[in-house]
Amino acid sequence: MSNRADFAQDEQDGTRILRLSGALTLARIGDLPDRLKGIDQPIDRIDLSAVERVDTVGAWIVHRLGQDHAATIDGANEEAARLLEQIDRADQPVRMRPDSTTPLIRVLGEIGAAVTTAGRTMLGLLAFFGALMIATGTLIRNPRRFRLNAVVQRFEVVGVSALGIIGLMSFLIGIVIAQQGAVQLRQFGAEVFTINLIGRITLRELGVLMTAIMVAGRSGSAFAAQLGTMKLTEEIDAMRTIGVSPMEALVLPRVIASVVMMPLLGFYSSVVAIIGGGFLCWVSLDIPPITFIQRIREVVPITDLYVGLVKAPVFGMIIALSGCFQGMQVEGNAEEVGLRTTSAVVQAIFLVIVLDAFFAVFFTWIGWI
Repeated sequence: MSNRADFAQDEQDGTRILRLSGALTLARIGDLPDRLKGIDQPIDRIDLSAVERVDTVGAWIVHRLGQDHAATIDGANEEAARLLEQIDRADQPVRMRPDSTTPLIRVLGEIGAAVTTAGRTMLGLLAFFGALMIATGTLIRNPRRFRLNAVVQRFEVVGVSALGIIGLMSFLIGIVIAQQGAVQLRQFGAEVFTINLIGRITLRELGVLMTAIMVAGRSGSAFAAQLGTMKLTEEIDAMRTIGVSPMEALVLPRVIASVVMMPLLGFYSSVVAIIGGGFLCWVSLDIPPITFIQRIREVVPITDLYVGLVKAPVFGMIIALSGCFQGMQVEGNAEEVGLRTTSAVVQAIFLVIVLDAFFAVFFTWIGWI
């Protein structure tokens, strides 16, 4: 068993030396700290050549003793010297309160941090899209690796299971558009143009846009939470270990399902919204359903349908990419899953709205108005 920690003092050529011996460990240190505090004369050098073992507690005592007496420490073996060096680096003053800054500087700092985070996120999203394209090319060269069952399952999750909530939302939105449009157009005696408003705005904009927002909140968040939990439990690392690509097995089926189902859901949403608007026109404006349908066919150009069908797959791609990307970024703890899920929904909705504005300008420029 190691000897109990002890010390002795002597003097050589006017230099006072403190010689430590034994084991400077928590189990063997005993009352050494109290006895060292009783030293009332300055110490010039601390000799550790007789020390058998040292742990963090012993190294801390030696370090503080050297600091208090401004003494040099020598004679330490390699292990003790490395421990003393680490403790010296860690012995930094702790700031209990941050430096006070003016509100303007603090706001500018927060804005800068937000811009930096947004830039890094966009770069990461582009890199993730590139990895997805590589995985797609690999599957094209090796079709046997395509997981059809996973894609079909995602069709059900993204599409079929969402029909109820999307249909209810679209029906009510159609009623709201018809009611508000009729109230405003009645002032000019033009209630019949409510049909124009319902048909064009649902097929061209609101049908696909509201569906995208609903899918982002429903499926995009689910993608982020599922992949984030798998990342946290190291299931994704295990997949890589056995040679299964997470991009091919997890991300690509979700992206394919979102891209394929979004045009169908968008068209379904637009039709249900038109039905809702037609119902209100029948009840409130006394416009029969036959007249409503005939008027819809006359005033809604086919390009409005094309606009919605072109935007829908792009929105689906953005939603799936955002959800999967944020899920794959989860690290550390379970709280990160919630934060990344929230980020996935916010990012997807933001990008969908930005792209919708871009499409509106683009289709107007090419004459699809």
